Amino acid sequence: MSTPQHPVGRRSPAVYRRRRLMVLLILVAIVVLVVLTIVRPWRGSGKPAAAPASVPASSSPAAQRTGAAASPAASATPSASARPTAAATPTPSATVVAAGKPCAPASIDVEAITDASSYGATQRPLLSLSLTNDGSQMCTIDAGTAAMVFTISSGRDQYWTSTDCQTDPVHTVIKLEPRKTLTSVPIAWDRTRSSKSTCKSSTRPQAPAGGAAYHLSVAVDGIASKTTKQFLLN
Repeated sequence: MSTPQHPVGRRSPAVYRRRRLMVLLILVAIVVLVVLTIVRPWRGSGKPAAAPASVPASSSPAAQRTGAAASPAASATPSASARPTAAATPTPSATVVAAGKPCAPASIDVEAITDASSYGATQRPLLSLSLTNDGSQMCTIDAGTAAMVFTISSGRDQYWTSTDCQTDPVHTVIKLEPRKTLTSVPIAWDRTRSSKSTCKSSTRPQAPAGGAAYHLSVAVDGIASKTTKQFLLN
């Protein structure tokens, strides 16, 4: 009768611990493979990511292309013609709406604004305006280039008007919330006299300086500023 080369008997505790550890590792590996197969974090969905929705910028009417370049307003940069003798008319930054109750002129305050009260010989005045709804309800107003006028005068002499050489005027209706003020993008006046007959001229008369006083008045949709803004040209 032959004797077994490996006698059968109870294994040592170390052997059982190694077997249990091996089984546990295999189970963990299987779970990990299943999870990775389902999740696959390094892969996309197979569809291109949607472009982020753009935040709508406040709309503004196209600037009047009457000479000097205007600063960009709201969501677009208006172009300007090559004539350096007139300025583009800006509009307040606001939301364009299709319809609404028109603003009562008595509830709208229009104010003329300049960036300084006096200017040196090489400085150009920056002109702008503000609109304030003094009413208690939202209303709409045409603040397009076709409805806005900037006028500079000296004494009784009307020296410069933004509509003299205006091209492609547009009507743009905006909404004014109650007790809110909208301010237009500043534009530079090139210190020349405007005239409908000299729109293409490069030699317009320069405005007298040496401490001469000028007044800026503005109007929007037929509503004029109640006061003018005085400034000096040195």
